[in-house]
Amino acid sequence: MLVAAAVCPAPPLLVPEVAAGAAAELGDARTACSDALAVLAASRPDLLVVVAAAAEGGGYDQGTPGSFAGFGVDLTVTLGPDLGEPPSGHATGATLPASLVVAGWLLGQARWAAAPVAGVAVAEDLPPSGCGLLGADLGRSADRVAMLVLGDGSACRTLKAPGYLDERAAGFDAAAARALGAADAAALAAIDAGLAAELQAAGRAPWQVLAGAAEGADLAGRLLYEDAPYGVGYFVATWS
Repeated sequence: MLVAAAVCPAPPLLVPEVAAGAAAELGDARTACSDALAVLAASRPDLLVVVAAAAEGGGYDQGTPGSFAGFGVDLTVTLGPDLGEPPSGHATGATLPASLVVAGWLLGQARWAAAPVAGVAVAEDLPPSGCGLLGADLGRSADRVAMLVLGDGSACRTLKAPGYLDERAAGFDAAAARALGAADAAALAAIDAGLAAELQAAGRAPWQVLAGAAEGADLAGRLLYEDAPYGVGYFVATWS
């Protein structure tokens, strides 16, 4: 059963080495992510499931490595503490997709040791119904499940945003922030996948996985951070 969740943004710019001279701009977001992970640890989970969007879905064991080399930085991480042996469920050489690499960095910064870790990449185009079913399965994967959910809001908040300016973006992000801050699983499940895709909101699928996992869990939410640096909606929230 889901006992706690933390929602964080997924940009590699969260990592100071990647952001370089702009590292201070996301300082508040990093602090909020640290606070959110502390809530997960305090929930005494049996398992931490890390969920993030990727081009293709798949599972990743604890200790799977990832790298920021694609962003010009010689920095490697693992998904949770390195077990010192190749992950049992995947071929040697498996690496994390970019969003889960960010999760690995966050867990490393938090010195995560509260529970075993499992990673789930959810396909960006997975329909809401499929996200809900996946989330329900993940919520039943241990007696006490915590989830770290990474995903961004719209990428169309300003003229210089990755998706250029779309007047619908601010309203989309405001609704997402309300749902995340209120632990409103029904509102997350109702997000329009087509609109989310048009606004390049990569968090849609992971958020809807969370919604599926949270059904019946009766959790309370708290929004710790909301902003749109670089024209992209970033949110940090906790459910417990």
